[in-house]
Amino acid sequence: MNMRIKSVVLLVLATVPASQAFVRTEFDCTTDVCQPSITTLRSSSSTESTSVLDNLLSIFQPKPTVPKTLVAQNLVTKLVTDVKAYSTVEGAKEFAAACADDVVYEDCFSADSSFTGRDAVLQLMMDKVESRKGRGDLRMDRVSDGSVACGFAWTYVSGNEEGLRGTTFVQLNEDNEIQYVREIPEPLFKPGNLTVALLEAVTKDAPPRPAPTYTQRTPTMASDIAKYLFKEVNGDLEESMRFFGEDIIYRDFNFEEPLRSRDEVRGFISDFSFPGITFVIDRCDDGAEKTCFTWEVKIDGQEQVVKGLSYYEVNSDTRKINYVRDIPESPTKPPPLGSLARKLRPGLGVFSGVPAGSRPGGK
Repeated sequence: MNMRIKSVVLLVLATVPASQAFVRTEFDCTTDVCQPSITTLRSSSSTESTSVLDNLLSIFQPKPTVPKTLVAQNLVTKLVTDVKAYSTVEGAKEFAAACADDVVYEDCFSADSSFTGRDAVLQLMMDKVESRKGRGDLRMDRVSDGSVACGFAWTYVSGNEEGLRGTTFVQLNEDNEIQYVREIPEPLFKPGNLTVALLEAVTKDAPPRPAPTYTQRTPTMASDIAKYLFKEVNGDLEESMRFFGEDIIYRDFNFEEPLRSRDEVRGFISDFSFPGITFVIDRCDDGAEKTCFTWEVKIDGQEQVVKGLSYYEVNSDTRKINYVRDIPESPTKPPPLGSLARKLRPGLGVFSGVPAGSRPGGK
């Protein structure tokens, strides 16, 4: 078989109760990774038919191949885990050396949230090391399998305790130098449902939003799923729920506890689905099993936007999302509680830690 074939098109005819659906799966094999995407050309609107069709599709869905050269993941893992860039002087210097001349580091905790240039980033990293005062480390809990960019979830650890959690996104340039970073720690004050009440009050006069229009697809790569949900589907609850698995753990750091079922996730998404709020995905990595992306929330009538980070993982068998971590930036920088906690307990970054290992994967 000629391996330089540009694409292979597989047509599957699936018959479901009371309807027919034609499904096309295309593979772009012009790069190192064949990226499958399933498009439903015509399908029944009934819930029963959709469920049967999804089950049939799961049989034919090819599993995406992880990129052969995980440049971003390997570099970030080395800097964070091997040379300890966030807790040692030598590691901080190595991190800066891996950056492009015009690197931009968005530290969404700091008052001066954007640091531009290698020298500025070096000073920022040295300040991070100094602030820990040798009393702890930053542990990488999860990392996406991206090559041009990746994100990682982390936790402050000190002795037999662990504390502050956060997420960092790293993007490389064409020379595989760090070009852009966004880092957001969890807020210590978690407003929970007060967030919904506040947003509803601010947007109460917003006009109804027209229903989104899109072509239904079933992407299977984690990064493609994220882009499909937030660049195409954005706002369709039922279509979004197709991509969440029964084993979902959804951690939104506005809340104390994670969501642990599809029903809870459905309610959560529904609560935040009202006019006047626009969610815009900005940068996204190219992860197959795990993905990280940056975003902004724009509120009608407000000039200021809220920046955030999300980290998603998919089940390798079902290709459904089974883990989410969302973190919005604090409206106040640096946040008062976070600043005080870092001064009092620099190794943990929180007022009271939890036993080490009690939150597997930083959950």
